[in-house]
Amino acid sequence: MDSLVSLFELVVNTLSTYVWGFPAALPWLVVVLLASGFYVTGRLALIQLRQLGHAIQVVRGKYDDPDDPGDVNHFQALSTALSATVGIGNIAGVATAIHYGGPGAVFWMWVTALLGMALKYAECTLSVHYRSFDDKGDAAGGPMYYIERGLGRRWKPMAVFFALCAVIGSFGGGNMNQANTVAVSAWNDFHWPAWGVGLVLVIVVGAVIVGGIRSIARVTSKLAPSMAILYVSAALLILALNAEEIPGAFATIFSNAFSPAAGVGGSVAGVFTMTLLWGVKRGLFSNEAGQGSAPIAHAAARTNEPVREGAVAMLGPLIDTLIICTMTALVIVLTGVWDEKRVSRVPVASAGVTLVDAAAGSGDGEVEVRVEGGAQDRLRFTEADGTVDGARLVTLGVDETSVPFTGTVRYDPALGTIVAADDVVLLVEGRMLQNSSALTSWAFQEGLSSLGDWGGLVVTICVFLFAVSTMISWSYYGDRCVTYLVGARYVMAYRVVFLLFVFLGSVFALEVVWAFGDVALGLMTVPNLIAVVFLTPKVVALTRDYFQRMSAAGPPDGRD
Repeated sequence: MDSLVSLFELVVNTLSTYVWGFPAALPWLVVVLLASGFYVTGRLALIQLRQLGHAIQVVRGKYDDPDDPGDVNHFQALSTALSATVGIGNIAGVATAIHYGGPGAVFWMWVTALLGMALKYAECTLSVHYRSFDDKGDAAGGPMYYIERGLGRRWKPMAVFFALCAVIGSFGGGNMNQANTVAVSAWNDFHWPAWGVGLVLVIVVGAVIVGGIRSIARVTSKLAPSMAILYVSAALLILALNAEEIPGAFATIFSNAFSPAAGVGGSVAGVFTMTLLWGVKRGLFSNEAGQGSAPIAHAAARTNEPVREGAVAMLGPLIDTLIICTMTALVIVLTGVWDEKRVSRVPVASAGVTLVDAAAGSGDGEVEVRVEGGAQDRLRFTEADGTVDGARLVTLGVDETSVPFTGTVRYDPALGTIVAADDVVLLVEGRMLQNSSALTSWAFQEGLSSLGDWGGLVVTICVFLFAVSTMISWSYYGDRCVTYLVGARYVMAYRVVFLLFVFLGSVFALEVVWAFGDVALGLMTVPNLIAVVFLTPKVVALTRDYFQRMSAAGPPDGRD
């Protein structure tokens, strides 16, 4: 099993290097995303600002018609898409961006979101325009359809490639990343085992996704607003309690966006490219603009006006990144926890281990190290990208307290880990930088400390709700792509595999899971952006025609 995991890690890390890390100075995918966003924004004359009011009117139901073709109304379509986007990216993704890229990464998340509003408008307009309906009247749309129907049959191989990448992406960013963050949060707060958390998620997600889009829409239309209100309310309370710190937090974000400090916090290199890269990566993961996933959900909207649903779709990045992610970022920055270390416990399997006195080892074989009261002087432990200060080896007592370990451990240089001679389950305890949901949880706990010790619990609850909502929405994206590729008869088999990846995401290491998600999302983005850019003239024509007709017709049903 260890060899299979190691092989998976090698493949994922290699692909991640080529997708997100080449060339090192400015990765090509970052350039493609930003360039496409600027192009579409320019061609549509800042549609994300000009028609924001119209988008709000549509989502409020002013244009709903139950006789229009489609499966769900505008609000349900937006809720399903938001359930996939308002998720772990808002809690763990922002924290990861700040951990690796510093506070300045948040600025580039904003840029990605602003440009992403135009991209999402374009891709969702195209999705509704080129969608199809099966014999049961169910809608099917998304990039694979507007690639094939909009660009022509000769582009079908690219449509197939997108669908394949989307299926893989549904296992990664839409699934494993979510499950992993829930497992990390449950471990940090309650020390629940990852496998147990994985089983619970499989049961909960499986109970919803067997019902298809209508079941998913019913759940997400209630879950998405509820979880967003809970999370935003807690964040607003922290900001209100620390209002005097908000200007300083914004100043830190802006100053670090172009002049990041070297070697601070979890920043790998403290350079501009790293800050830009992590802002764009986490921005894409958070709002999914340009990625091509949201158009699959919006294609099910009950409407005969593609532009109308495109307008609704562009609210996604606004709500997700420019509002919710910003609140998370401000809480993390103004509480100051982003570059501080905290006493934590992690399983030895997820910590980096190196032998300090390598010369004393026995070649490439295992090395025995004696531990007394949790202390030893031959091994060095790291977590994420920082050394664990005051590291000691412990076990968990019956009351979840740390019990210093005394005994012998074996260090395996090939695997870079240790095991106790008597197979005791060991943890590393010490002061370490926080990452993912653990960092956000700490920030909320500090921000609400004047009102009690329950701030971290809010994040834990939201992590579970956000993750479940994202996973059930992404399962729909995947089964639509499976239907496109091989037909509806294989959808149930896909859902079984999807649930298997829910469990795997819970037990794999954090860094590997997120790298896998980034690779899958990056590969999806390329064919989608090619199609969106080439079909932008069609979007411009549809937009011009729609708003001319709306202007001539006046307010819907005589309402303003």
